[in-house]
Amino acid sequence: MEKRFEGKVAFITGAARGQGRSHALNFAREGAAVAVSDICADVATVPYGLSKDGDLEETVRLCEAEGVRAISARVDVRDYEQVAAFAARTREELGEIDVLVANAGIFTFGTLTEMSSEQFDDMIDTNLKGTWHTVKAVVPGMAERKYGRVVIIGSSASLIGYPNVGHYVASKHAVWGLTKSLALEQAPNKVTVNCVCPTGVHTTMLENEAAYALMNPENPTLEGALPALASLNPLGDPWLEPEDVSRMVLFLASDEAHYITGAEFKVDMGLTAP
Repeated sequence: MEKRFEGKVAFITGAARGQGRSHALNFAREGAAVAVSDICADVATVPYGLSKDGDLEETVRLCEAEGVRAISARVDVRDYEQVAAFAARTREELGEIDVLVANAGIFTFGTLTEMSSEQFDDMIDTNLKGTWHTVKAVVPGMAERKYGRVVIIGSSASLIGYPNVGHYVASKHAVWGLTKSLALEQAPNKVTVNCVCPTGVHTTMLENEAAYALMNPENPTLEGALPALASLNPLGDPWLEPEDVSRMVLFLASDEAHYITGAEFKVDMGLTAP
C-alpha cells in the first residue's frame, strides 16, 4: 500500500505525548522520517506536569518501530535558538523539512483581572511566540525549495471566547491570525499554511485536577468534569482522541490538500457552530 509521506520529513513540536505524539506516529506510519521535540520539563505557572525525557524517548521508539528514522531533542519553543538549532540538525540528519506541525502549547486557568504577569507571559510566549519561533526556523527552507506544508494547531478558542482562560483564548486567536498572514506571505513560494481547531482533546492538558476544578468546582474530579465537558459539544462526547486531530493534520499536510491554504479546520463536534 502506498504511503502518503514516503521520503518526506516532518518536524513536530510538543511531541513527547498527547496530540504531538499522535501526529508524529501517524506521519511515521505513512512513511515520513520525523523530528520530534518537547520541553521535557515543568513550567511553574502550569498546574499539571509537563513531559519528561522518557516520554520523548517513547515517541521516538514508537516511530522507529514503524520503520522510519526519528530524531529528538529537548526544545523550549520560547527560546528561538533552541528551535533553530534543532531545525538545522534535522536538515543535516534527515534532509530538508517538508512538513511542519506547530503543536507545542500549554493550558492554564485564571481570570484576566487576577492572573499574574508571569502566567500571562508564559502562555503567550509558549503558544504564540513559540509558534512564530518554529515558523521562523523552518519555513525559510521551505520557501527556498518552493514546497512546504505548515499545520498550526489552534483550538476552538481560536474562534470563540471562554471565561477563565482569556490568555489562552488570546494566544489561540493570535495563531489563527498568524496562519492567515503566513499563508498569504508564502503563497508565492507554494508553501501552504493551515490551522486545525479542535475542541477539548483527551490528553493531560485536560485530564488533571486543575482542569477538573475549572469544569466543575463543586465536584473537581474526572467524574465531575466529564458531563461538563460533554455539555459543550453538540455531538455530546466529552473530548476528542488525539487520533481524531491527527487525521485532519495529515490530510492538510498531504498533496491532496495542495490548493488549501489560509484556512481553519474545525474538529470540534459542532462546538463553534452556534
